[in-house]
Amino acid sequence: MNAYDFSSRVALVTGGASGIGAATVELLRTNGARVAVLDLDPSGQHEDVLPIRGDVTRSEDADAAVGRVDSELGGLDILVCSAGVGGDSVRAVDMPDEEWRRVFAINCDGTFFCNRAALRKMVERGYGRVVNVASIAGKEGNPNASAYSASKAAVIGMTKSLGKEVAGCGVLVNCIAPAVIDTPILGQLSEEHIGYMLQKIPLGRVGKPEEVAHLIAYLASEDLSFATGACFDISGGRAVY
Repeated sequence: MNAYDFSSRVALVTGGASGIGAATVELLRTNGARVAVLDLDPSGQHEDVLPIRGDVTRSEDADAAVGRVDSELGGLDILVCSAGVGGDSVRAVDMPDEEWRRVFAINCDGTFFCNRAALRKMVERGYGRVVNVASIAGKEGNPNASAYSASKAAVIGMTKSLGKEVAGCGVLVNCIAPAVIDTPILGQLSEEHIGYMLQKIPLGRVGKPEEVAHLIAYLASEDLSFATGACFDISGGRAVY
């Protein structure tokens, strides 16, 4: 297993109570990082993890979480935005306004609010690593998932923009584009939708949260030094660009 040295680093992981976020929290903390979790229900965390209850769709919650991490853990070096929602499996012509806005509020607005709050601290200190969790759907678009696909495309575009904005000041902003991963978000999707995604993966299986966490850990580490505003695929061979 690869080992990382995060012994001097402080990380905030949104959506860290389950799925990719929880796997990332475990990998970061076992490699020395002081870690905080921002989640609607952050209970059940390891005793050395700071649980922060909050809603990423509220900019004040994002600002407050970063403020707590800064004051209670002594700074903020790493932000991982993995809070997200799959949304209803529904054709665009049947998509209610409220569902479109709900998915964007969590996946897009929530990522932006947390990035903005974290970057204010990181740029000031001259160091930071931001990793946003997008999706292969944001590059290719999945049918019956227009809100999800569009919101994840927005995360990719946002990452590219922010990476350029802060380039040269010691802060790197990147994102990842997973294919279907074995997380609770699958429970929000229809079997037809899951089957569609699975048959497009050459490796023929869903990914594991732990596999994704290792890519995130590299992007959150000091070993990464010459990539920013980039999107890294972890799709079992599905990605074609």
